[in-house]
Amino acid sequence: MAKDDKEPEDDINDDGEEGDEDGAGKKAGKKKKLLFIGLGVALVLLLVTVAALMFLGGGKEEKAEQDGTETAQEGAGHGNAKEEHAADPVFYELPAIYANIINDDGETSVLKLIILLEVADEETVQKIEPLLPRIVDRYQGFLRELRMEDVKGSAGYYRLKLELLRRVNQAVAPVHINDLTIDTLLVN
Repeated sequence: MAKDDKEPEDDINDDGEEGDEDGAGKKAGKKKKLLFIGLGVALVLLLVTVAALMFLGGGKEEKAEQDGTETAQEGAGHGNAKEEHAADPVFYELPAIYANIINDDGETSVLKLIILLEVADEETVQKIEPLLPRIVDRYQGFLRELRMEDVKGSAGYYRLKLELLRRVNQAVAPVHINDLTIDTLLVN
């Protein structure tokens, strides 16, 4: 009776399928492997295609800008790029300014400064030229009070630039200077 208590064993393959033959189980296992490999390959191809479209398909806007054409949607809400940048700035070079400054050790050095003023148009340049002595006077008074540590480093350079811009705008009060470029800053 011991043999009757046992349940009959079913042939179960490693893949979890029942079958009497090993050949049928191996075929089902191969099908599953091919299915997983096929899905993986399809996913990789899809990702590569999307990446290629993103990188290669982005040139439409650049090509339209180069051709000077715009689509109806882009042109409806925005002005023409040429209108936005219609007036290029005009630069006016001030004459070289020399000033004595005090070194860290108490000795004096000579500072040479050449400045370019950025203005909106030629009319502004015509308004600035008669005020040139006032600009130079404001700069001389400020530069003579400088010390070497005031000019050192990028932070000192930036503060100097901001202060020079502020002073030139005060000197030419109704006229506005957009920006200032330090062309030469030399200490001897």
